[in-house]
Amino acid sequence: MSTSFENKSTNRGVVTFTIGQDKIKPALDQAFNKVKKDLNAPGFRKGHMPRAIFNQRFGEEALYEDALNAILPEAYEAAVAELGLDVVAQPKVDVKSMEKGQEWEIVAEVVTKPEVKLGDYKDLEVSVDASKEVSEDEVTEKIERERKNLAELVIKEGAAENGDTVVIDFVGSVDGVEFDGGKGDNFSLELGSGQFIPGFEDQLVGSKAGDDVEVKVTFPEDYQAEDLAGKDAVFATTVHEVKAKEVPELDDELAKDIDEEVETLDELKAKYRKELEAAKEIAYDDAVETAAIELAVENAEIVELPEEMVHDEVHRAMNEFMGNMQRQGISPDMYFQLTGTTQDDLHKQYEADADKRVKTNLVIEAVAKTEGFEASEEEVEKEIKDLAAEYQMDEAQVRSLLSPEMLQHDIAMKKAIEVITSTAKVK
Repeated sequence: MSTSFENKSTNRGVVTFTIGQDKIKPALDQAFNKVKKDLNAPGFRKGHMPRAIFNQRFGEEALYEDALNAILPEAYEAAVAELGLDVVAQPKVDVKSMEKGQEWEIVAEVVTKPEVKLGDYKDLEVSVDASKEVSEDEVTEKIERERKNLAELVIKEGAAENGDTVVIDFVGSVDGVEFDGGKGDNFSLELGSGQFIPGFEDQLVGSKAGDDVEVKVTFPEDYQAEDLAGKDAVFATTVHEVKAKEVPELDDELAKDIDEEVETLDELKAKYRKELEAAKEIAYDDAVETAAIELAVENAEIVELPEEMVHDEVHRAMNEFMGNMQRQGISPDMYFQLTGTTQDDLHKQYEADADKRVKTNLVIEAVAKTEGFEASEEEVEKEIKDLAAEYQMDEAQVRSLLSPEMLQHDIAMKKAIEVITSTAKVK
């Protein structure tokens, strides 16, 4: 095999390589054996046409396309490896020559990984908007949230306030005509919850049981029901009951109701403080990691990021997200139906910062290469076990999904992140 590379522009060029007859002949044999079983020829049983008769009737060239498809991927990979190119995205392949009995010459337009010129990535000074300290107010807030979860709704005699729940009947109309989906009976609505369109709940504040309220609202311009979008509507509403939340007393009994592992309110506070401290420790470390990596990326220089890499990253992220959804039993159709979004919406969501994610990966890879990080067999085995445990999969299944090269790459990336983060200093 002979190979050459011609640089056409930044991160783009043409690979030219040849495929020898030692590869072509077996591929032609394989292609002939594949097609001959469906061939008929006078004097021969179906599927037993001799090669010479085939060549005479159809020409050996009839086998070239199938033969090339069989040997091209391996030949291309070998050419790229021989040239030492780091290629990204799918190449655009064309045939330059396919002469009988000669080497076949192939050209491939390729996109190469951009060069990364690293700046400082160790001993970086970073600022983070996170603290490891847990205040008494934060412990109290956590207990109050749990306390409110145990609240009961009780009938209230007075006027409804924000936070109260009203039990209502309502009938909606536009220009005096009722519309589909605008009617409800004995509906429990928490005022201030934002369940209904803007303005609806506000007009029920101050109402009492037995009141009839004419609620006037305007549907948002982007309302999901197009026939109602932007229109004025009136809801004839009857208030049957007003209920207020009655929260339990803040005492040892409440603590035991919240968490059966504690006996007193002080024990619950101590437990919650530890949990909050652990969560803040993780959040702090994550904030330092994010800040350090972002600064390392800012310090690096990347010459012209290929759009193909950004495109591939968007689809990689989308596929990973949908894979996670399916592992939870949620199909793509179900997800889009539940969220009221489309595949285009998801594409735009991941497209927003795809170039940033690509640059980040390139810088981390460059750090790993500069530091000479590699993965030992023991580290690869541990990574397989950790992934199997995390995703509740068999180790064999992990091995079938991830090649050793992919695992080695991920481990080297983790080491690079560690060296960036562990040496960072927080201002």
